Amino acid sequence: MRKQLSEEKYSFIHQKDKDFIIAFDEAMLKSSYESGGTIDNGFCWGRYMIIYSKAGVKSKKVAARIYIRDNEIVLRLFMNEIDKHRGYIENAPEFIRLPFTGAHGSCNHCKNDHEGICKFRKTYILENHMIEKCNGVTFEFYKPDLNKLPEYIALFREFYPIKKGR
Repeated sequence: MRKQLSEEKYSFIHQKDKDFIIAFDEAMLKSSYESGGTIDNGFCWGRYMIIYSKAGVKSKKVAARIYIRDNEIVLRLFMNEIDKHRGYIENAPEFIRLPFTGAHGSCNHCKNDHEGICKFRKTYILENHMIEKCNGVTFEFYKPDLNKLPEYIALFREFYPIKKGR
């Protein structure tokens, strides 16, 4: 990843963001998830993106992405069954709780198919409030930095624990 980020086409990325990407990439490898060293087209999410999935499996279910935008990076973690992790999230630092509890990504009920059930809606309870988020923009951490990396990785491992024997 370090070699790729040194290429001229990535010169617009701030050094602090490159440092975060490299450290996150290394931490994900230790968690048995990888990007394959690939930086792809970002489509509508940014200029580029890095996609992380479980290493060594055929079916590549996305676990995390880093969106590389013109002036920032965004870390997105793909998490399910939020209620099972309620205690962890409610006791996490504010910057970890915010994507779960803040207004960003709130469901507007735009896809109320099948009698009000939307396959893109994530519904869970945190801090005694029912929360509905749109799966298309959930759990994004804006301007992640190295000081917060241990908390991001701890959150990731809460949802994607390292299997024993690995």
